This record gives sequence, structure tokens and C-alpha cells, in this order.
Amino acid sequence: MTETASSSARGSRAKGTKGAKGGLRIERIHTTPGVHPYDEVNWELRDVVMTNWRDGSVNFEQRGVEFPDFWSVNAVNIVTSKYFRGAVGTPQRETGLKQLIDRIVKTYTKAGEDYGYFASPADAEIFEHELTYALLHQIFSFNSPVWFNVGTPQPQQVSACFILSVDDSMESILDWYKEEGMIFKGGSGAGLNLSRIRSSKELLSSGGNASGPVSFMRGADASAGTIKSGGATRRAAKMVVLDVDHPDVEDFIETKVKEEEKIRALRDAGFDMDLGGDDITSVQYQNANNSVRVNDEFMTAVENGTSFGLRARMTGEVIEQVDAKALFRKMAEAAWACADPGIQYDGVINHWHTCPESGRITASNPCSEYMHLDNTSCNLASLNLMKFLDDDGKGDQSFDAERFAKVVELVITAMDISICFADFPTQKIGENTRAYRQLGIGYANLGALLMATGHAYDSDGGRTLAASITSLMTGTAYRRSAELAAIVGPYDGYARNATAHKRVMKQHADANAAAPRTDDLDNAIWAAATEAWQDVLRLGEKNGFRNSQASVLAPTGTIGLAMSCDTTGVEPDLALVKFKKLVGGGSMQIVNGTVPQALRRLGYQEEQIEAIVAHIAEHGNVIDAPGLKTEHYEVFDCAMGERSISPMGHVRMMAAIQPWISGAISKTVNMPESATVEEIEEIYFEAWKMGVKALAIYRDNCKVGQPLSAKKKEEEKAEVTEKTEETIRAAVEKVIEYRPVRKRLPKGRPGITTSFTVGGAEGYMTANSYPDDGLGEVFLKMSKQGSTLAGMMDAFSIAVSVGLQYGVPLETYVSKFTNMRFEPAGMTDDADVRMAQSIVDYIFRRLALDFLPFETRSALGIHTAEERQRHLETGSYEPLEEEIDTESLAQSAPLAAVTAAPQAQPAPVPAPKTAHSSAELVEMQLGVSADAPLCFSCGTKMQRAGSCYICEGCGSTSGCS
Repeated sequence: MTETASSSARGSRAKGTKGAKGGLRIERIHTTPGVHPYDEVNWELRDVVMTNWRDGSVNFEQRGVEFPDFWSVNAVNIVTSKYFRGAVGTPQRETGLKQLIDRIVKTYTKAGEDYGYFASPADAEIFEHELTYALLHQIFSFNSPVWFNVGTPQPQQVSACFILSVDDSMESILDWYKEEGMIFKGGSGAGLNLSRIRSSKELLSSGGNASGPVSFMRGADASAGTIKSGGATRRAAKMVVLDVDHPDVEDFIETKVKEEEKIRALRDAGFDMDLGGDDITSVQYQNANNSVRVNDEFMTAVENGTSFGLRARMTGEVIEQVDAKALFRKMAEAAWACADPGIQYDGVINHWHTCPESGRITASNPCSEYMHLDNTSCNLASLNLMKFLDDDGKGDQSFDAERFAKVVELVITAMDISICFADFPTQKIGENTRAYRQLGIGYANLGALLMATGHAYDSDGGRTLAASITSLMTGTAYRRSAELAAIVGPYDGYARNATAHKRVMKQHADANAAAPRTDDLDNAIWAAATEAWQDVLRLGEKNGFRNSQASVLAPTGTIGLAMSCDTTGVEPDLALVKFKKLVGGGSMQIVNGTVPQALRRLGYQEEQIEAIVAHIAEHGNVIDAPGLKTEHYEVFDCAMGERSISPMGHVRMMAAIQPWISGAISKTVNMPESATVEEIEEIYFEAWKMGVKALAIYRDNCKVGQPLSAKKKEEEKAEVTEKTEETIRAAVEKVIEYRPVRKRLPKGRPGITTSFTVGGAEGYMTANSYPDDGLGEVFLKMSKQGSTLAGMMDAFSIAVSVGLQYGVPLETYVSKFTNMRFEPAGMTDDADVRMAQSIVDYIFRRLALDFLPFETRSALGIHTAEERQRHLETGSYEPLEEEIDTESLAQSAPLAAVTAAPQAQPAPVPAPKTAHSSAELVEMQLGVSADAPLCFSCGTKMQRAGSCYICEGCGSTSGCS
């Protein structure tokens, strides 16, 4: 943070104490007078040792950390490794949860006292104890930057979400690069709208053509790819938005489609295009999520099949008319091909904007849940909904709306206090955030709550329950905001925007009054929400509001795991079976604890519940479960599996809760690989009709498949290449006649036998070499003798072996056969080759590692696990001079040579199948592919959390914190 920004921040803080009127009376919720929350739980010491299970390397180790005995192993591991401050092994290192919570809570309490929030020291003490209790018992969590920074000597940044701005000047564009880089350096993400930059179809003042925003995206993308996020190996998190009426919108839509074509072409040519590979940096626009901001005029034109005008940025005049439906189709085709761009609906976003007099909402943060003014930030906190479900264990349930509202009041108070002492990455962001005080309270575990209460995720009852909780949360948050305004004053920009702000509050209240009610579970929540919104209108008219925004629904990745939530954000459950780590090491597969709760709620007896749970444990789903009524199947529908929730079911849930979210909802609508462009068009169109603010789609495997529009180009390119090769071959044959000579192997030959597993398929490979001149034959053993697969492997082995003996270089085979993609594919049991796109891909990567010199295979992008680790540590794959074994550099020196006569191959022994995360467990049990990357830190399969990915093993995320 610059000195100027720091000075500005200090000046803003000084104003926080002015106008205090008595202070808040804080009510006890969970705590007991005279008893500290720490004294009410049992504490124990745990050893946290986190490894990369693929190569056994230790990623993190800290022994003897103190946690409550009810905290799960995963939660302990993630909080210790992610949030404890101080270097491991030094006296400054935090050693227990008490230190971590005290560091944060005491900072908040002191700031609350300093800035006049509390009526008395006794109220401050109650606030401290209640906040401690709620964090200790995983009732809610602040966003990650709070855990990282609050109470430490470093700048106390509390926000995870940032929105920047850029104008049509080179100075502003260069400022954009700098500001974005500083945010990435701190581990957070940012978004912005590029629509103010004039298009490539407009002129500069000097008379030449402008470059256009798409060209400037290249520079920002390169910067993000270099800085990455917080210095980690994952990509930086950023969002780039362009308005649909910008003349360069078609170029913007097609940026990633073209780059995906390039990725496939380079991969097929032998370049290392895997995530994190050496050559992926040559591909552009990969460090951002792209979204098109559509307005109601455009969507109406799509609906009516009329034309739509693209407008010059400098004059606002229409410079080109396009077919609205055709442009909408291009967006859907691009999303079908590579998942980008997403879509943001400008009309509904600004219809719910509380501060339109201060500027329009033009952009969002990278995950699309925070939407407000440019150059602002938002700090987040999320409540664990399952903590408010009262269940007697016999099927009688209720949601404790009263306690939920009290916790919302506590958390909102703490979040507002944080703005008083927080630091920000730029002066503009600091000034605007203090002037508008945007907050983002939200929740996690919605999917688990709906299932536990017997509601299908895609059902009227499920949507109504979710809507009632959301309305109560936001209504209570704004009520507390109005109460705070009476004590420490409304936000600085309120006077200018008072009419609009009160209009939006009335819209929320009207939506609450008109919402449908379904059963006894949600009726009580609606009643509490109605009372809250009535108070909002009354108190807001009298006091104004302390905060211009109150709620968002974030992905809750890392913090969701820290709270031991079964589901993140607004997402449904991943599957009915879970991967659970055990204290003292080991793991086990369990059926979700929400399943028995749901069955009791639906009226099943204990004997029936046992039988159904046993069926799920064996099959991973409820289909044909003994005694389970077919009409109850939908209650157990999940994100993956045979009964997965339909894409439109996700959209309907977003639409049901959007009227009571100040910002938006971070969610990606997953679609099967078979989904069509027309189905994507339908989702984008219906989401607009339903009042959703923004969404993105992801079609399974779209990142590795070619878009339809590229097929013809590839066929033409292949035809030209084939003709060129024939011409060269004919010319050479006229000059010299060449006939290869076969060089057979001797009777006794050195060889290596390797057992392998690829995607659950086991096999053996024997590679025999010449005593002095490299690989000479390969034998592959898979499946039973006489089977089609075994016959094809034998034939393939003979063909490759004969080619080797006729002088075909091994590197030629490696370059041709690696990266071939077909089933079986997936994880292997080889530490050097973690993932294989097919058996053939694995075989030739293994042969390259065993028989090719370092320089040759390195040029092909094939490295051992040790070499990849060395590259992470030193930036080079090459071994140190003292590590070089000159004898092993020769092709003729296999790693483990044996001289023996050919003998019968042993029967394959099935490799043990183990899972290391819930996503991997689902893949094994249901036979489906979880389309998600592997975690760079620990190697486990990640899973979706909103529009990001989260690693269940170590808590790492692929998006903003």
C-alpha cells in the first residue's frame, strides 16, 4: 500500500468516531455470563502432516497444534496450513486455534470500542465472546483475507473482491495493469469493464485506427500469467467484461475459442500444453474469465428477431447494425466450445442498484458475486446453514430463524467494524470502500440443508426454503445497517443516493411479500423475514443505512472446508458418498450424514434407513434402494451421478433467491458433454427472463474438444499437409533409392518389465533393448488371452517392435503417440506420469522416461516427478552437475537391466483402487468423470465451488480467495 493510500485511509478512519449516539447493546446468543467460550469445549493436540499422495512429498508439516476435539481432520489441516501466521518452526508461529481466533476477534473488538460501536465495555465483552463462540463452533467464517491479515504486522486487508476501472487513455490502461498486478500479488482477484476503451473500428485523435480493448487484454493477460496469484502456481483470478453494444464485441466473444484451437494444434504437434506446462504461456487470454454485459434492449431484440446497433465509444452513435439473434448465437457457440464468455444482465443489475447517482454498476469481481461501483471492494462472511437446523433425530425439524437473525446481526456488525481499520491496495479503492461500505454476508451448506429437510434441490419446496432464508438474512443485515447508521452515521454516499437506496429496499420487501409459502418449515422463516423488512423500511426512513450493500453468495471454497460444510455456497451436494480423513491417519468412505436425516424427515423407520444407507454405500445412488419410494428419489439428486440435477434446475434456484441478494450469485451451470448450442441459448435467455443477474455455463470436456466451427479448417489443413509430404517424398525418391535393413535383437537381451494402471485398467509392459544401441522391442500384456484388447495390444507391440528394428527412432513414436486421447484414461499409479490421456499415451511417456536422454525428452515436454519438483524450486528441469550419471544418458543403458530368456508373463494383479477426495470417490463409484483440474499443491482432484474450483485435500482454490 502506498504512503498516499495509507494517509488517505487514516484520514477516513478519523471520521468514523464522529456522531456516535450511545452505541449498540449486544445480546447474548450462545455464551454464558462469566464463562469464556474456550472453557466449554474439550481441546486436544493434533499433528498436521499434508503430503502429495502421488509422489509422497510433504507439502506441509506442523505437529502439536491445539484444536477442539469436534473439529474434523480436514478442517484442522486447512486452517493450520492456510491461516496460521509465522514461519513454521519459529516462536512466532501460531500453534492453536485459540491464538488464531484471538488475533482476529480482539482486533475487531478493540476497533469497535475505538470507533464508538458499543454502548459499554460490557457490551464489547459480550461481542468478543459471541464472535469467538461463533468462529470456534464453525457457525460462520470471515473470508480468507481476514484470517491471513487481521492482527498481523502486515497491511490488514480484509477484502477478497475488487472491481477496477479503465478509461480510454494510455495512462489509465497502464494504471489498470499496475493496480491489477498489485491485487494479484496479494492473492486476491479483480474484475473490470473495458467498454470505455474505443473500438478498433474508431479513429484516434492522430488519425490512425485505435487498437481496441481486445488488444490491450493481451498485455493484462501476460501480466496476470507472470505475477499469478499471491506467487502461487495457480492462475490469477480476474474478470473481463465487455458491453454487448461495443463494436469489438464479436472479437471479444471469439478470443478464447481461437486460443482453444491453438492449444489443440500445439498439443498435437508435441508441445506441453497441460495446465502449468512450459508451452501453455504461448496461448493468450487464459488468465481471465470473460463475460458479455447484455442490456434489455439487446435481449428484446433477440426475442423479437430484430437488429441491434453497436455504438461508437466516443460519440455514442450507432456505427454498425447486427442481427441480435446471430450475435446471441455466437455467444452460445463460444460458451459451448470453451465455456467463455459468461453473461451478465445489465438491466436487472442496475434495477437493484442502491447508488445509481454515484455511477452505474458495470462489472463484477472474478467469481461474479460482487457487483457495485468501480474502484471498490467487498469483504465477505458466510454462515453455515446446517448449524441452525434443529433436529430431534426422529424426523421433527425446524430452522431456528430467531437465532439465525441474531447471528446475522453479530456478523454484520463485525464486518462493518472491519472497514474502519482495514487497509486497501490502492488509494481509490480505499476511499470508495470507506465511502460506500459494501458488505457481503452469505451462506454455505444450502445443498446439505435442503436434503436434510427432505427437499429436492430442484423443487418448489426447496427453492421456497432457500428463498425464505435468503430474505431473512438480507433483511436482517439491512436492519442492523440502519441501526448502525443511527449510532455511527450512514455511509458517506447515502445522502446523494437516499431515494434510490430506499426504492431498492422497497423492492426487496415487496418481493418478500409476494413470495410463495409452502410448508411449516419455511412459514416461520417468512414471518421473521417479513418483520425484518418492515423494520428496514421504517428504520431506513429515519436513520438511513450504514452500508450500500449487504449480501452476496460467494463460492465459500476454503472457508467452507474450514467450517466442515458438506456443500459450498448455493451448490447442491456433489454426491451421496463422501471421502473422510480420520484422526491418526487413514481415510474411509461414508454415506452423507444428511441422508439419514432426510429419510427420517420423509417418514422412514430406522430399519428401512439402514437398508437404504447400505445400498447407497454399495452403489453410490438411491436407484432401486430397498423400500425407498420412487417419488423420493429427487430428494437425493446431486451435482454428479446417474440422477444429476438438470442445468435448468440450477438456474431456477438462482432465480428463486436473487431478489434478496444485494449483489449476485457465484455459480457455474454445469452441462453434459452432449449439450447443444440451442440448450445454452435457452439457459442464457431464460435466466434473463427469470431475473438472474449473471451466470456462466460449463459443458463437460469442452476445454479439450474442438469447436464445431474448426472441423472444416482442420480437414483442409490436413489435406494440404498430406499433399506437401507426398511431393517431398516423391522428390527424394527420384534422387536416391533407400531400403531400410532390419537389425534383430540377440537371443539374450537386457529388459525392463513395468506394471501399470491407467484409469483403473491394469497391464504389464516389457521393453527389451540392444546391448549397445537402445530400445529394440516392446511387449504389452492387457486383459485375458484371446480377448480383442489382448489381440490388438499384441499386434500393436509387433508393429512398434518391427519399426524400432528397422531404425524408426523412439522419439518419433513418442512424438506421434503421446497425447492421444481415448478410454481408458485418467489417473495412473506411476509417480512420474500422474495422468494419461490413454494407455498409448502412458506407454510412450514411460518409454521416453526409461530410454530417451534428458535433452530429447525434455524437448518433448516429458519429465520425471523429481525434475518437475526441481523446476518448481530452481526454475530448471536440468539435474545439478553432481547428480548427473553419464552412463545413464546413453540410450543403451536401461534403468534396471536383466538378462533372461523370454518367459510367460505373470497374470496381472489388480492395483488397489483408492480415492483421495470426494470427487475421486465419485469417479470410482459412479463411473463418471469429474471435469476438474488436479490440485497443484497436493495432487488430488478438485471440485467446483461456485465458478471456481476447491481442493478438498488442502483447501487451495483456483479463483479469488
